[in-house]
Amino acid sequence: MENDFLRSVSSRAARRNQHQQTKDSEGGLLYGGKLSREYTLRTIWKKGFIRLILTGGIIWMLLILTVLLFHIWSCQSSLSFFAALCNKDSKVFGMLNTMGLVTPPHRCSIPVADDPNKIAIPKKWTPDKLVKRLSYITEDNSATNGSQSSPLFGGHQTWQQREESFKIKPTMKVHCGFMRGGGEEMDPKDIKYVKKCRFVVATGIFDAYDAPHQPSNISKLSESLFCFLMVVDEVSLDFIKNNVTVREDTDGGQWVGIWRLILLKYQPYDEPRRNGKVPKILTHRLFPQAQYSIWIDGKMELIVDPLLLLERYLWRGKHTFAIAQHKHHRNVYEEADANKRRKRYARPLIDLHMKIYRYEGMEPWSPRKSTLSDVPEGAIIIREHTALNNLFSCLWFNEVHLFTPRDQLSFGYVVYRLGDVFKFFMFPNCEYNAIFTLHPHNREHSSKVEWAKTMEELKKHPELIESRGGLGLWTPYPGNLDLVVLPPVARTSKAG
Repeated sequence: MENDFLRSVSSRAARRNQHQQTKDSEGGLLYGGKLSREYTLRTIWKKGFIRLILTGGIIWMLLILTVLLFHIWSCQSSLSFFAALCNKDSKVFGMLNTMGLVTPPHRCSIPVADDPNKIAIPKKWTPDKLVKRLSYITEDNSATNGSQSSPLFGGHQTWQQREESFKIKPTMKVHCGFMRGGGEEMDPKDIKYVKKCRFVVATGIFDAYDAPHQPSNISKLSESLFCFLMVVDEVSLDFIKNNVTVREDTDGGQWVGIWRLILLKYQPYDEPRRNGKVPKILTHRLFPQAQYSIWIDGKMELIVDPLLLLERYLWRGKHTFAIAQHKHHRNVYEEADANKRRKRYARPLIDLHMKIYRYEGMEPWSPRKSTLSDVPEGAIIIREHTALNNLFSCLWFNEVHLFTPRDQLSFGYVVYRLGDVFKFFMFPNCEYNAIFTLHPHNREHSSKVEWAKTMEELKKHPELIESRGGLGLWTPYPGNLDLVVLPPVARTSKAG
């Protein structure tokens, strides 16, 4: 009995211990399980958050890469719609171009000669057959009769004088800028230097809008034959001196690499873009001893030997004036529409400019015209300074002086007014893009007048209007422009 009792007590104690151990075990599992699950959840959340950040970063990088690749592809595309999406003035394009990832669109090889030393340079000027003697009006009569406070650089040309200037005669005297007291004065030491220049490569920087770019692939013969002249205003000269090395020769001439700096004091216009048209169009007036000139815009780096350019675009085809075809437009009215969309000048003044041309018979371009296009790519102009070419340049500049500073709108009009008298070579745009490397501007240029949307806004705010240029837009026109309807424009490209 005693043994049975002991076994019973021992059995109950064992069951109690087992039950307690079970309870402890269950409690421990419950407490430990909560901690385990919370730890697991926190770990999952942390890993998930890190994965989310990594995934988002990868997607963002892929998106940037996709956009960058599309930008490169659009800049290289031969399709006008996609090529128009490429902003060649952007810093992104400039960076990609510097890295060699993009090249100017529609670039093709130029059929230039292989060796500049083998080129036969003409010994004589092309004879002047139609205009044998050309002289220039230098006194602004309207400025001395008490009606004007000071002379204008381009003069106060009347509508009648403008009309007479398009009538070709053996002896002609026309407005051509550089009115006495009108500005753009050159230093005597520079005047002395340019007198020896028969072959000229010219460029210009105004309002510190661009940085100097040294030409490349220049032969020793061209270095000795050409004067490389960079025309600047005082603002740009200060900018250049503060950012690049400027050396001075024994005669006081200032140089940046191969470029001789030519300072023009007293800028004649309120609008820097209009000031830049002076050396571009009136190259023969700045450098009167030059027989040949090649103009390139300040944002461009010349990469073809200039002697090869003269042989390709002038001498080979017996031309005296060469300019590239515009990439997008042939119709001047379409170019005007693009200028309005891109706010290149006041929209109502561009319309007024075009209404005058339309009133005077300027038709939209069509294949029936004798010219390849009415709209040039004016960043490169290659010419021999014959009397007829000089007359054309004067008439072209007079239109820029009278109306808007958008010279591409005026070029085709002057060609139209001179008819078949003025012959020129318009070469393909793809060759134009192969002549230079394009660099972005230092900054975006803007002037107050560009933002005016209506004529009423301009009249209400006269401070928006240029005071020394474009006065033909505010001088009563001898014709009824109210009935003029501009031709409809089919926008074939986004770019201007």
